[in-house]
Amino acid sequence: MPFQATGRRREADLVRALWIWGIALALYGVFWLWYVGLRGPLTAAEVERQLASLEAPALGATPAQLATFRAFLEADDGREFFMLNLIRLHPGEVPDPVSGAPRPARSVLEGYTGKFMPALFRRAGHPALFGRAAGGYVEHWGVEPDPGWSFAGVIRYRSRRDVVELVTDPRFAEFHRYKLAAIAQTLAFPLAPGFVVVGPRVTVALAFALLAALAQLGLRVGGAGR
Repeated sequence: MPFQATGRRREADLVRALWIWGIALALYGVFWLWYVGLRGPLTAAEVERQLASLEAPALGATPAQLATFRAFLEADDGREFFMLNLIRLHPGEVPDPVSGAPRPARSVLEGYTGKFMPALFRRAGHPALFGRAAGGYVEHWGVEPDPGWSFAGVIRYRSRRDVVELVTDPRFAEFHRYKLAAIAQTLAFPLAPGFVVVGPRVTVALAFALLAALAQLGLRVGGAGR
């Protein structure tokens, strides 16, 4: 009888462990589908529709910008990419776009980023690297002199579809003026990911694995105490 009880207990522990790890795997699968996405590359019709939106007066894209965006969207592979941003804020204070009162440029910029970042997160985008400038150019040639960049950031986008839908979202048109008021100079260009050492795919997987292991351990300890 003791052997039968032990066998049933082990079988119950195995079933519970399978449930725990199965749920963890399912939750990670949901996260993966959201973070990676399965919509595929932009279609030709989508490209034309988004380019037409970029021509709206509120966005004010120049012909050169439209041509660059067209080439970028037409080469869509449906995968993630990163955007490198170099930004120089206006020194000192700038007029608030609404009140006209002088405010620090960084504070004015928050009128844009405070709306843009939550929308970016909802589309599985996020800053991958961010930092203020710690000095001037250490090495450069064939480029303009350092204008005095304030900070740099690398933003991860789930797809090119996501970035163009964010840019053309009419809800952000009124907040774009905060960006224009705060930034004196900027440079941004997309990067195709070559090799990402650590990212949310790994950290979230490790987090789910840790939680599942702790849950399994907790059940074992609880079972042993009975």
